[in-house]
Amino acid sequence: MYLAAHGRPDAPPRTPGARRRVPAAVLALGTVSLVTDVSSEMVTAVLPLYLVLGLGLSPLQFGFLDGMFQGATALVRLLGGRLADRGGRHKRVAGTGYLLSALSRLGLLLAGGATAGIAAALAADRLGKGIRTAPRDALISLSGPPEALGRSFGVHRAMDTTGAVLGPLAAFAVLAATADAYDAVFAVSFCVGLLGVLLLVVYVPAAPAGAARPTTPAPARPAPVPKTAALRDPAFRRVLYAAALLGATTIGDAFLYLLLLRGLDLPPALFTLLPLGACAVYLLLAVPAGRIADRAGRRPAFLLGHGALLCAYAVLLAPVSWPSVVAVLALLGVFYAGTDGVLMALAAPLLPAHGRAGGLALLQSGQALARLLGAAGFGAAWTLWGQRPALWAAALALAAALAAARRFLPGPDPSRELS
Repeated sequence: MYLAAHGRPDAPPRTPGARRRVPAAVLALGTVSLVTDVSSEMVTAVLPLYLVLGLGLSPLQFGFLDGMFQGATALVRLLGGRLADRGGRHKRVAGTGYLLSALSRLGLLLAGGATAGIAAALAADRLGKGIRTAPRDALISLSGPPEALGRSFGVHRAMDTTGAVLGPLAAFAVLAATADAYDAVFAVSFCVGLLGVLLLVVYVPAAPAGAARPTTPAPARPAPVPKTAALRDPAFRRVLYAAALLGATTIGDAFLYLLLLRGLDLPPALFTLLPLGACAVYLLLAVPAGRIADRAGRRPAFLLGHGALLCAYAVLLAPVSWPSVVAVLALLGVFYAGTDGVLMALAAPLLPAHGRAGGLALLQSGQALARLLGAAGFGAAWTLWGQRPALWAAALALAAALAAARRFLPGPDPSRELS
């Protein structure tokens, strides 16, 4: 119902030739993300087995090691965005993050089972991911026309998700070929991660040729961007508040998968396969969702993505069956396709080029921290009230958040698209 022949008032204006092709810099960054995600997900797939079964750590110890850096990752994004905006060093800062993550695989290889070494390696991986995310997304937003940002982010997210799907398959192939040698997985992951860094250095331009040009000449040396510059913009603040509000009502994928397992009384081994279904749907829909957002408006696309998540909650409130599993995984994929890259495309034109990485980092950190609170709140509600009342509370909270976000999310201001 949101589609129109020439878009909606809240869709950015289109220019001739905007649909010809995806910018080369976006394809290069997508390739880097694909290769890096293969490296990252190889480790993620085997790390619980390595630590719990191989080294004998308790699930509590593993949960502590894996979770202690999640909040720090959100905060490190702010540092990465701030550093990238100083002198336009987006590629350099992003490259540092990718290299740090690649070296973390070498750290796991050299740790030799020492808990301190493993913790340091996990910390390096989380820090690298936090540092690189905002500069990378800023480069994507600066690499093409503002009216095609949804498509650009959709292409990047599709390539990124391809790596996330291939990574576990590569890990289990290495384990099968080496008789469960975890060190071999870490070594291959390290080499693949270095390949991603090399691709970034060789193929990603420091200043994308397709970056939008300001309508007035920029000063030779722009003044330093204040840390709170993005928050001074009313439209960006509304996007930030909407993303945080909706994030706080997102209960977390793991809870959805757990509800499916409990509803059908499935074996725990299937838990690791459920995310692949959602990833497959996200992979298929990321690019079409980005193109639709560019044409019909990023604001309605972002809201409809959360509407799909609300439908997933509703499906889980009914008796769970195998069609329910298919529906929830499909709706979860639609949710990510309609929100992940679309949110960046919605916010990026509201930020000046010289402060874009810092603003996107602030948005990503706010959303990530809100989602952590939302997941913790749902876990507490489940413990205190039980599964079904907690899910009802989450569904009602998300419905209320959607109604609020619909009222104050801004539409783009065409006069600012080239800022």
